[in-house]
Amino acid sequence: MDAAGARIGTVAETRENRIEPPRPEGRYRVLLVHNYYRQRGGEDAVVDAEHALLCERGHAVRLYSRHNEEIEDMSAVRAARDTLWSRRTVSEIEAEIESFQPDIVHAHNTFPLVSPSLCWAVDRVPLVQTLHNFRLLCPQAMFLRNDRVCEDCLGTLPWRGAMHRCYRGSTSQSALVVAMLGLHRALGSFEKKVALYVAPSEFCRGKLIEGGLPAERVTVKPHFVDIPPAEDGIRRGGLFVGRLAPEKGLAILIDALEGVPRAEIAVIGDGPEMPRVSAHPRLRVLGRQPRDKVLAAMRRAAYLVMPSICYETFALVALEAFACGLPVIASRLGGLADLVEDGRTGLLVAPGSAAALRDALRWAESHAEVMVQMGRNARATYESKHTAAANYELLMAIYARALSARAESIGRSKE
Repeated sequence: MDAAGARIGTVAETRENRIEPPRPEGRYRVLLVHNYYRQRGGEDAVVDAEHALLCERGHAVRLYSRHNEEIEDMSAVRAARDTLWSRRTVSEIEAEIESFQPDIVHAHNTFPLVSPSLCWAVDRVPLVQTLHNFRLLCPQAMFLRNDRVCEDCLGTLPWRGAMHRCYRGSTSQSALVVAMLGLHRALGSFEKKVALYVAPSEFCRGKLIEGGLPAERVTVKPHFVDIPPAEDGIRRGGLFVGRLAPEKGLAILIDALEGVPRAEIAVIGDGPEMPRVSAHPRLRVLGRQPRDKVLAAMRRAAYLVMPSICYETFALVALEAFACGLPVIASRLGGLADLVEDGRTGLLVAPGSAAALRDALRWAESHAEVMVQMGRNARATYESKHTAAANYELLMAIYARALSARAESIGRSKE
């Protein structure tokens, strides 16, 4: 395969050496599949962390990956064709299964270059897929239109997504995503070919089931991070970390700050809202920062603010804050409402309400000691539910369940 195509990695070997060691008892051979984004984000970080975790625990792991930068060298016709059905994916995955002999194929993002055609290349091996967003139900992937939650396509073929140009503001590209979803729903790719879906939160699981996925094949495994506890110290001010985009609720934050003169918020990230954010005197914009600088900022701040107006399926940033002992002020929306316990690990506010966020910021600024205790509670929640060790046990249970379901299916077919 060319360098711009699939990248394959194993625990201790390269593609040039196909000889694989025998599988130790209790360890799996796992073929990970992921379509990386142009700009690295939370999904990519989750895949890399899970890859490293499996390798550290002694599993044989190979990574098949595509990258959205490849699209720059494709014609529009080829990119559209591969989105609908990637013959390259089918051919290469079949070859990897033949050479690597995995016990499990674990897919993450398949849009657009891997494509759901992956489902038809893994008939002999159970397929597990982690759904990081709602792309199977919504062309825009976040149930967001005109800066508002939109569920018009939930539970139906999302033709309205093309009509409203929900994907990248383009009728043709939105129609292509709708066609992809329609084709693979008709073929049964999503309903019949995936042994088990993994949702990062109970909220996400509920929406996926509401959208038509079989409830018995959708389970929950939150994300994890591996971050040591922060040392006690003075914490001051608020912090925002994320893409500076309308769906993150930055306009709400700006309005809320007008009534909280004591609040100053450091902002890490970039995006289309950068000019508006940079113009505000009490938003200190730091731009994009490496992860160590982000964690250092989390250890200094008094609270993280996440006024999202879209459904966050999980929000890895919030979990990183918890690990750093930082309470979170967040919208009572999506996966954030699953993670943040109001009054214990942070504060939840009505989504889209500058008044509600203003009240929460005022309270946080005037109750510093209580916020510190909330931060301790957040760290305790992280240690009890979201460490690498806890996540590994959940992942192993998911793999065992997928293998058991596969064995039962084979048994029924022989009867």
